[in-house]
Amino acid sequence: MRKTFSLTHEKIKAPRLVDSIKHEVKKYLKRERNKKLPEDVDFWDFDCKYGHTKESAEVIHTSALNKSIDDAVQNELESFYLEILVKPGKRTKKPIDDSDDFEE
Repeated sequence: MRKTFSLTHEKIKAPRLVDSIKHEVKKYLKRERNKKLPEDVDFWDFDCKYGHTKESAEVIHTSALNKSIDDAVQNELESFYLEILVKPGKRTKKPIDDSDDFEE
């Protein structure tokens, strides 16, 4: 999803627009997560970017999407750019740390 969302509308008020944008993003994430995984993939991961314009977009974490949308409202922007790209994710095991062993 690469989209520039508008926060102004002649009939719809801003809080309702924000709710619909958040719902659209949530629906997109759910739809992509429900797609069938390839054999060597553990989960679907997302590369996300947010910016006031497409050129100024910066990488953000998936959990910061709602905060970014709220940031656009606080700054009273007319529109903002949001990019969410799906990529396969592979879980990695944490390295075992021997320094935490108890001595008897």
